Amino acid sequence: MVLIGITSAAQGFDLQGHRGARGLMPENTLPGFAKALAIGVTTLELDLALTGDSEVVVMHNPRFEPELTRNGKGEWLQQSSPSIHSMTLAKVKTYDVGRLNPGSKYAQHYPGQQAVDGTSVPTLGEVFDLVNKSGNQAVRFNIEIKIYPERPDLTWPPKKFARAVIDVVRGYKMEDRIMLQSFDWRALQEIQDLAPEITTSYLTANQSWLSNLQTSIPGPSPWLNGLDVDDFNGSAVRAIKAAGGDIWSSYHKEVDADAIDLAHQLGLSVNVWTVNETGRMRELIAMGVDGIITDYPDRLRQVILELGLPLPRPTPVEY
Repeated sequence: MVLIGITSAAQGFDLQGHRGARGLMPENTLPGFAKALAIGVTTLELDLALTGDSEVVVMHNPRFEPELTRNGKGEWLQQSSPSIHSMTLAKVKTYDVGRLNPGSKYAQHYPGQQAVDGTSVPTLGEVFDLVNKSGNQAVRFNIEIKIYPERPDLTWPPKKFARAVIDVVRGYKMEDRIMLQSFDWRALQEIQDLAPEITTSYLTANQSWLSNLQTSIPGPSPWLNGLDVDDFNGSAVRAIKAAGGDIWSSYHKEVDADAIDLAHQLGLSVNVWTVNETGRMRELIAMGVDGIITDYPDRLRQVILELGLPLPRPTPVEY
């Protein structure tokens, strides 16, 4: 079998653990990142929120949700919490995110996830500390800034958020090991202006449940920092290049070999999310993608092994 993307893959295919290893351990937690490190990944993928006292914390949603959160009394939340940006770090730390709510539909998607009761939301610094403790000096971080242009009430604005993240990254001297990604391209523009040494990864999706490209809507998308993908003949790749990005990170069902080739011709790398079926992993590697983000890094690692590509070194660590 000849792989279209074998050249880039041979240089080190990017095996990314989504929110650590969401299919195996609680997402965006120290146990989850420790699991991914023990499996052996190239990159830890994670999400960020910014608290009311300007602490950068690792979590996907702008509020705690009933599907995966208990309060300090061990009770499942009955509704969404106030926004993280209205809470102090001390308050955020009182919530338990170490188990999926067994009564939720969300839990049904990850029946093999191991619970770790008593787990709190980590800060970005605590994740860096964990990796430093592991001794792994090669693993990278794909960090998503979660901002919603249509819901400015839920988070701090892009510049404040970006500055806070950059301060932590620079404080730990991780600039060379970071990709900062977002669906909200305003945040990425702030990163490029404030810290041009940091790689930027432009997330795209054009689905009913999430569409930042808004190809069916006339005029600029509020997600794209004033750009209109229609001005680029509907090409997300060309829009990202015009915006100054380094990586195209697409929903995996929205890529094909031609778009991947174009991205490479324009000097962009291509990562895809979130891919959990091994057959699809093989298809995407054959198309030429540079990296795959998966809830099951153990599955992707096995695929990469079978294809004879280089594997990252496992680095177990106590959390």
